[in-house]
Amino acid sequence: MANSKRDLFLKRRLRVRNKLRKVNAGRVRLSVHRSSKNISVQLIDDVAGTTLASASTLEKALGVVGKNNIEAATKVGAAIAERAKKAGVEEAYFDRGGFLFHGKVKAVADAAREGGLKI
Repeated sequence: MANSKRDLFLKRRLRVRNKLRKVNAGRVRLSVHRSSKNISVQLIDDVAGTTLASASTLEKALGVVGKNNIEAATKVGAAIAERAKKAGVEEAYFDRGGFLFHGKVKAVADAAREGGLKI
């Protein structure tokens, strides 16, 4: 029986996340979500179950409200790197979820690396 696109996405997201958890135990997770209209990023401490920092294109301070392009993704990546420093996080592992590491998702990762966050 054919799987829906959503089912395949959820399977891929769990597969990626479970592999990363085995390798990167004890580190903070940089989780990315990309919708058709926005991009959001969170630094999550899975041990404590808390979000340490977040950034999104929905924030008016970034100046990219409602945009979903590579330029907006770069600004979100730079913002999360800055907020990670304030939260005392120097390294994290990149959780792309079920998204391909290409385009906007890659732009977020590259901007976070340039901002000083070790991914």
